[in-house]
Parts: sequence; structure tokens; C-alpha cells
Amino acid sequence: MLNIGDKAPDFLGVDESGKEQRVSDYSGRRLVVYFYPKDSTPGCTAEACSLRDGMDDLVDAGYAVVGISADSVSSHLRFKEKQQLNFPLVADVDKNTIKAFGVYGEKKMAGRVYMGIIRTTFVIDGNGVVERVITKVDTKKAAEQILDTK
Repeated sequence: MLNIGDKAPDFLGVDESGKEQRVSDYSGRRLVVYFYPKDSTPGCTAEACSLRDGMDDLVDAGYAVVGISADSVSSHLRFKEKQQLNFPLVADVDKNTIKAFGVYGEKKMAGRVYMGIIRTTFVIDGNGVVERVITKVDTKKAAEQILDTK
């Protein structure tokens, strides 16, 4: 997993509208890149809606937001429209960016072990360097967690 002080990979992927998303597109401002397991699941919906609802405060604090999962462009488009999300969602179906950030790994649920996306939020500074990594994401308070710099 990327750590504080690491340079983030520049290319993030293609979003739900077909636009390439790059860290360098956000040069000079902070970028929140959050990785989540699956569109339209309870925890992922709560996290996305927290970020949507907190967007004014995030923007006021100098942040932009990009979400990334392995879901398809069409899945992201449906999810974004249904939840009225106000930030891009990158479709990383090949998991290249997910793996480059180091958030694909072993997970356990209901006694079952499997490989999947580890819910993680990265805050990247205006120079493309990781300044914070949030691994214990509170899906219902994701925006508040980012804004809380204590």
C-alpha cells in the first residue's frame, strides 16, 4: 500500500463519462482518491453519499474527490445517477490502479477468505504526494473523516 510521502501514480483511469482522470489534473490542490469494493452496496453507498453531502465543505477546504472501484463504466454511471453523486467514479476493471495503490488484497467475511478491494482513502497533496492514508473508513462519516485533520 502507498504510504505517506509516496508519489501517487498519475494515471487513475477512465471515469463514468469516458474522461481520463489523472492526479496531475488536480495539480495545486488536494485530491481525495477513495477506493471502494462495489457500486450500490450498503457501505459503498453510505460512503459515496457522505462524500456527496459533504462536497461543499470539502471544496471549501481545497479538496477534489475521485472514487475508484473495479466496477464497469456503465455500473458507475447508474450508481452516480441514482445517488446523484457530484464527483467522478473511475472504472478500474483491470485493477491496475487499485493494485498500484496497494489496495487489492486478502479479505475475510463470514468465515470466507477472498481477494478484493480494501476500502481505503488517500489524500494527495497538490504535488501528487500522499499526505494521508485512511484505512479505517467510517462509511457514514467519510467526508468528516477527511476534514478532521487531528
